Amino acid sequence: MRSLFQSRTPEPPPVVEPVPTVFPKISGADLAAVFAGKRIAGDFYDSIRVSPERVLFGLLDVAGRREDNRAILTVAQDIFRNLGKELFSRPDLNESDAMTELSIRINRALIESSKGVRPCPAFIGCYHEMFGTLCYTNAGHTPGLLHDRTGVSELASTGLPLGLFSHATLDAPTVGLEPGATLLLVSRGVIECDGRGKCTDEFGLDRVKDLLRSAPEGSAHQLCVSIMNASAEFTAHSPLRDDRTALALLRNI
Repeated sequence: MRSLFQSRTPEPPPVVEPVPTVFPKISGADLAAVFAGKRIAGDFYDSIRVSPERVLFGLLDVAGRREDNRAILTVAQDIFRNLGKELFSRPDLNESDAMTELSIRINRALIESSKGVRPCPAFIGCYHEMFGTLCYTNAGHTPGLLHDRTGVSELASTGLPLGLFSHATLDAPTVGLEPGATLLLVSRGVIECDGRGKCTDEFGLDRVKDLLRSAPEGSAHQLCVSIMNASAEFTAHSPLRDDRTALALLRNI
């Protein structure tokens, strides 16, 4: 006799994507990011206001394909937002200590959620509106580029990428952004995209620096778009093999 109850294969859980970023308004500054691609890899950016005078932002590049690391990105964003607000809103705040603690917690969450090693270069910064200062940590990410009247300087790596070692720590220095200064971050996909035609080398960090130096006055969004357009033209608009992201912070006054 046939059973009245037919076995059914359980449906897979719904795909969870990180919450879309709506950048906070910043007094005397402008923050924006532009993404190019089809979300095929692990580029991820976010920004939130963590106190009346501080805005936290980050650009992460989780190793692996998007379909394999959505849940990991969601966990990282949850800690970035919730713990970030908790740490950077304390009345006895030490920004460097808070940035180090946030990086440690995201690092451990990446290891736990991936059940192993999942390299994640990351640049996380906290901008203080009143003082125009930036406390940051660069976990094996491409250097942040700071452009002011003295030229373009690199905010180089301050430690290993996240997701490798559970007890790894990173330094969290602070730099000042003078009025008119610009901070530009680009993902590895921008730096490593290959040229077509006469130029077959990588786009490279030096080309990004040149674009930053020659960029006309405008918004953070316009600067990011110019970087994306330049990288697309460099590759003759060939199909993307990796995500490309640019994030910019401009201090106006």
